[in-house]
Amino acid sequence: METITVDFNNTDIYGRIRLNTAGALASINQRNIELVEGKQVELNDEDSLRNVGTLKFSKEENIWVVEIDRKSFIHY
Repeated sequence: METITVDFNNTDIYGRIRLNTAGALASINQRNIELVEGKQVELNDEDSLRNVGTLKFSKEENIWVVEIDRKSFIHY
């Protein structure tokens, strides 16, 4: 499963993680991750949190987001 570095505090009004930060965009580009609606990806914050979610395209904000279960964080 492909991994994207994110800021878990950067959410939209639905609680989805936005993939528009410098860290997220860099990890997508460096890892050559193809953004496809419905694809499962792993997210991490480079500190100690990890989660798995589903890619969605936000038409309201015109950006990619990831829908996660906020109760399923993994500390590593």
